Amino acid sequence: MTIDLEALYIDLHRHPELSFQETRTAGVVTQRLAELGLEFEEGIGRTGVVTVIRNPSSSAGESGEGPVVWLRADMDGLPVEERTGLAYASTARGVDPAGTDVPVMHACGHDMHVTCLLGALEKLVQTKDEWAGTVVAVFQPAEEYGAGAQAMIADGVMDRFPRPDIVLGQHLTPLPAGTIGVRSGTQMAASDGLTVMLYGRGGHGSRPHSTIDPVVMAAATVMRLQTIVSREVDPRDVAVVTVGSIHAGLKNNIIPAEAKLELSLRYPDDEARERVLEKVERVIRAEAAASGSEQEPVITTDHTLPPTINDIHATAQLTLAFDDAFGQGTVVDPGMFTGSEDVSWFAREAGVPLVYWFWGGVDPQAYAEASAAGTLERDIPTNHSPFFAPVLQPTIERGVDALVVAAREFLGDRRTA
Repeated sequence: MTIDLEALYIDLHRHPELSFQETRTAGVVTQRLAELGLEFEEGIGRTGVVTVIRNPSSSAGESGEGPVVWLRADMDGLPVEERTGLAYASTARGVDPAGTDVPVMHACGHDMHVTCLLGALEKLVQTKDEWAGTVVAVFQPAEEYGAGAQAMIADGVMDRFPRPDIVLGQHLTPLPAGTIGVRSGTQMAASDGLTVMLYGRGGHGSRPHSTIDPVVMAAATVMRLQTIVSREVDPRDVAVVTVGSIHAGLKNNIIPAEAKLELSLRYPDDEARERVLEKVERVIRAEAAASGSEQEPVITTDHTLPPTINDIHATAQLTLAFDDAFGQGTVVDPGMFTGSEDVSWFAREAGVPLVYWFWGGVDPQAYAEASAAGTLERDIPTNHSPFFAPVLQPTIERGVDALVVAAREFLGDRRTA
């Protein structure tokens, strides 16, 4: 059978699910895998799915597997209310870990990731007479929490399936559709997610002198944190300190007893991480002390993601393969992204190379017009925007073909065996 990839994408886009809740998405994946005649296991790392295509040749190694290539796609959506105006826009809602009802949208392209991996598997099944080796396709949950890869590893994914010789993956990004962005070395930043609890002394809003106001403490902390990158990090270095969430109080005439901040920190390497974390903690504790807090702040690390580092030799090899398949000028160096990913946990756990690339989903004419006008930041929605909406084609076709080209580059070639 031939999978209708556009219809599949639209269906996934209409029905996004939050991290570790991707049960419907996993069901769609397993249905398509069954239609391709592939065996699979589900429920790995709670909601993950893995399938294996074994296609050994007579010259395969002792294990009979031949080269083992892992292809990974993430599946989860985000708590974002879609505002694209598309006929197939999401109206889905979900319940987040705090128990709050939230809108849900595929605002980061994971629906496209799943679609293209399924399309690539179909092509690899159809061309088994041309390649040899083993393909392991990993449909991963909870990338947005930075927890899905490690959940699958903890659930034994490395032991239950052939271990990789290389890990490959791709991510949709606001480049012109048809374009591929990849670079050797650090492709994406390391990150930490922190929750900070600031403690004051609550009381009546009319008697602030009898309280220790955590709202003012939080406001001062947020502003002081902004000076870390602007005044304490070398301008030639990369670092991001973002306070993405602040919560305190329930009523205008009650000074609350505590305030909560949620931070996202980004850096290119472990050394920079240590420096920035030390400065962040110093600021938080100093502002609490300056406010007269009688209880030390509590700083909790919610997740830690390593930098996504592309293997130099494998990346050079794959870049040449992309150029050969799609034409010179298709591949660009997008620079280091300050976003973060958890895909590299698989490669790190196995001790093998990783190549992770981006591919574009923006209408090329719209991109060119915005670039010429100097309005890319304003007119081209980025990942996590409520307006994020890739064009269907050639985005799907290029995403499928990129995965196939990459897999075939590191698999054996049956035609020359």
